[in-house]
Amino acid sequence: MDPMIEPRKTIGLVAHDNMKPDLIEWCRYNRRMLIEHDLVATGTTGTLLEDELGVGIVKLQSGPLGGDQQLGAMIAQGDVDFLVFFWDPLEAQPHDPDVKALIRLAVVWNIPVACNRATADFLISSPLMTSGYDRRMPDFESYRNRLSAPA
Repeated sequence: MDPMIEPRKTIGLVAHDNMKPDLIEWCRYNRRMLIEHDLVATGTTGTLLEDELGVGIVKLQSGPLGGDQQLGAMIAQGDVDFLVFFWDPLEAQPHDPDVKALIRLAVVWNIPVACNRATADFLISSPLMTSGYDRRMPDFESYRNRLSAPA
């Protein structure tokens, strides 16, 4: 059975250094909608957003210290429903493999992911943002069976 994304969602918020001001401004603009959900963010981004929005945010490690991986694990466990990740396409990141892995996990587990403001605007204004959603999941059983088969 496919998991249901409930009307109250857990939203992951991440931004690279050069993108933090844009994410903060986007969150300020969408504050009324965001505070109706549970928010989780990596490191400094979480602290800045908590101060700006005046609401509690679950804060993980900084991205380069494992926060991206923590958030990816939450996605794989089904604990994050929606990811907003304003990443900087013009700046090399020392933890680039973690960044790619986080986005990959969002796709694998079929959760909405916004990597820029336009996409985030479209997603947050969707009627699905405040309603339940029957998330279709790929069938990973054949993949799991292939891994457990004797060589």
